[in-house]
Amino acid sequence: MFQDISIEDLLELKKQGKLTIIDVRSPSEYKNATIPGSLNIPFFNDEERAEIGTIYKQVSPQAAKERGLEIVSAKLPAFVKEFSKIEGKKAVFCWRGGMRSRTSATVLSLMGIKVARLNGGYRSYRNWVVEKLKTMQLQQKAYILNGNTGSGKTTILHRLRAEGFPVIDLEGIANHRGSIFGQIGLEPNNQKSFDALLIEELEKLKSASYFLLEGEGKRIGKVEVPDFLIEKKEKGTQLFIVMPIEERVTHILEDYQPWNHEQECLDAFNRIKRRIHTPIAKQIESDLIAGNYSSAVRLLLEYYYDPLYKHSTDQYPADKKIMINVKNIDEAIQVIREHLESAARPL
Repeated sequence: MFQDISIEDLLELKKQGKLTIIDVRSPSEYKNATIPGSLNIPFFNDEERAEIGTIYKQVSPQAAKERGLEIVSAKLPAFVKEFSKIEGKKAVFCWRGGMRSRTSATVLSLMGIKVARLNGGYRSYRNWVVEKLKTMQLQQKAYILNGNTGSGKTTILHRLRAEGFPVIDLEGIANHRGSIFGQIGLEPNNQKSFDALLIEELEKLKSASYFLLEGEGKRIGKVEVPDFLIEKKEKGTQLFIVMPIEERVTHILEDYQPWNHEQECLDAFNRIKRRIHTPIAKQIESDLIAGNYSSAVRLLLEYYYDPLYKHSTDQYPADKKIMINVKNIDEAIQVIREHLESAARPL
């Protein structure tokens, strides 16, 4: 009827672009964590899954199966139609490779649509990710991109990656900018999603001789960066961008657009204002309320973020730091590009 596929074979086919992976779990399960790149064609929606779970616990497993059959029978034509739109090889998975994926694969097979089922479901994938992170060893040289808040580090990473340079964008993987204001306008990823996306990025860089990484701390929003990557960061070549504060203020305003997130900005500021000298904190709050965002951002940089960053950068010996004094992002990219290109040249 259908064949099971191992997580290793599934990921290899996915890497080659020869397989479409379909998550048949409920939308909330899919949103919480899934195999990156998979589609969601749910066997049950969230309400149906909750109802069946309640029946399973309060009545009996058999009653839950019967109710599940009632629900699915009415949805089968639409369910099959969704799969028929997908060309090429397909594989389905649920939580443990149980009823939902087994029934999906069986029904689709009866309708002439061939799909494989992931052996062990999402749980097997998550176990694979956890094991990979435990045993991961990075042999490549690391270049660490540092700079005061607003120096355009994320933009620099994105532009260099677009040029083909090997880059790991931890903030992008976390979907968080890394500061107390970092999730404004974003929906941060949880640890499971972060781990899965990180492994994908690391797998892509296996053949690289070096990579560029932003100088992040252990935590980015809701997630923790694995120890092996923190260790690599500490031992890497430290590139420090030095850029005029006016340019940095402009970058922050363009990136965060505080005028579209007024309450979120105030809420975030309230979590740190006790750490700022009271008169300055009052001025920042007043500026935020009045919409004087340039003034508020500049004061935050001068009296909060820059002193914090100076403390962290002072931990590195002078001979371990490469200072990059530039006027703007374009100049920074040119200098960093030259450093990376020299790293790629054979000795």
